[in-house]
Amino acid sequence: MRTVLLTAVGWLVALAFLAPYAHMLLTALKPTPELMKSPPSYLPSQWEWSNFTHIWSLTDPRVADALMFSLYVAGASTLLALAVGMPAAYYTARHRFRGRGAFLLLVLVTQMFAPTALLVGIYREMVSLDLTDTAEGLILVNAAFNLPFCVWILNAYFASIPRELEEAAWLDGTGRLGSLTRVVLPLAMPGVVTALVYTFISAWNEYVVALTVTSSSDRMTLTKAIPGFVTSYHEQWQYLFATSLVAIVPVVVLFVFVERHLVAGLTAGGVRG
Repeated sequence: MRTVLLTAVGWLVALAFLAPYAHMLLTALKPTPELMKSPPSYLPSQWEWSNFTHIWSLTDPRVADALMFSLYVAGASTLLALAVGMPAAYYTARHRFRGRGAFLLLVLVTQMFAPTALLVGIYREMVSLDLTDTAEGLILVNAAFNLPFCVWILNAYFASIPRELEEAAWLDGTGRLGSLTRVVLPLAMPGVVTALVYTFISAWNEYVVALTVTSSSDRMTLTKAIPGFVTSYHEQWQYLFATSLVAIVPVVVLFVFVERHLVAGLTAGGVRG
């Protein structure tokens, strides 16, 4: 009985989370006149599947270009954050140096600042570095804001790996870099995947900094393109919801590929071995 009850509650919770996406899908499939219908109907009287193809032929906003630009910015931001965060996390996990605690505390404190509160400073920095309206500027900002999380979670994973495993690799003739890539990183892969997913989603969903730093139509992220369907000149709600559903696909695909490692990363440390 308890199992049946828990299963039913699980399905109810799942349906509650999926209901907004179902509403988005139904709205995306409605013809334009039906969007202004009063009272509104949940199910479309005519299923306009072509709405999902029309968004790719629009010139304002250009969804295909925005999608590719977002993939580039989010992917590059993730790689940069991991490339910088992994060495920093490994060093702080393996060495007890003066100021180590203060450094880790400073890393944690930087997570308390929202990008919105730092917009003026961010924009001035981009101007001084001549990185306004560039993909590189967005990549640097996204990587910087996600770097503290990468350092913290990877520091915990590297610290949990016994040093004796590395020492055994050194005795076999493997250097420090070799032991890191062949021994430590495979064992810390759940943490690396967790940091990767978090950073990618954060960069993928970022809106405020992209709205402030970039202005050209060919440097428009998908989060900036989506509101362009509803302006003071036109209201295309069906395209807005269709594009919003398309924006979910890359994240879902990422979860499908890394789900096994991600679950291990989120549950590791839950029990003592």
